[in-house]
Amino acid sequence: MKQILFAILILLPARLFAAGGESSLWPIQKALTQKKYVDLTHEFAPGIPRWPGFPDETRKTIYWYDKRPDTIGVGFFSELFTHVGQWGTHVDPPAHFVKGLRTVDQIDLKEMILPLVVVDVHEEVAKNPDYILSTERLKKWEDAHGQIPASAFVAMRTDWSKRWPDAAKMENKDTNGVAHYPGWSLPALKYLYEDRKIAASGHETTDTDPGIATTKEDYSLETYILSTDHYQIELLTNLDQVPESGAIVVVSFPKPKGGSGFPARVFAILP
Repeated sequence: MKQILFAILILLPARLFAAGGESSLWPIQKALTQKKYVDLTHEFAPGIPRWPGFPDETRKTIYWYDKRPDTIGVGFFSELFTHVGQWGTHVDPPAHFVKGLRTVDQIDLKEMILPLVVVDVHEEVAKNPDYILSTERLKKWEDAHGQIPASAFVAMRTDWSKRWPDAAKMENKDTNGVAHYPGWSLPALKYLYEDRKIAASGHETTDTDPGIATTKEDYSLETYILSTDHYQIELLTNLDQVPESGAIVVVSFPKPKGGSGFPARVFAILP
């Protein structure tokens, strides 16, 4: 990240620094507005794909423009939302699976703006929906793009999000009720979190673990990530619009006290 910001700074005209002073970050913001932004977030609404143990969202309009409350002189639009924390594109904090670790409100702000690494395996997944990302595939990425930087956000591109919002296509169950969708492998995750010291990871499916594992209630890979006191983002989209290296990801979400998870807004800034 430091190298990226330094590169932006040295390319900026000196006159841009005058407006905010030499220590101003305004020139960086101005430079970033010239870049392309890609939203990596699904819209959420009642009926979207979700873990089968969760209830559906409910939404109710409690105030409308032409029906003002008796105590207020103007009408306005306001809704009541009821949904689980793990809803739509969402953040899973460590406490989601591991008691005593960090909740949503305890995730540091510096973990929300990160170098974005996209491992593109969509062609492999098209041939094999049970595809599992291996350490060898990560090293192949490094052969092409250089070492995965520390504190990166690593996203696995599978193009599974193109099945959204069809829940049946997302689950991709066979006649025996076994789900078939791609996932990570434990060696790959250990390589990322222990060797490369990444900050977080994400994927387009509903789970970290592949469908053949979650069908058997095996969520050991998600447990591993969260047990390392790192967060993850599930149900990403539009990774096909982002380069495999060089972009920045911004991961944002509300701050519920002691929260177990929450819908997130995730976007990439392209080089």
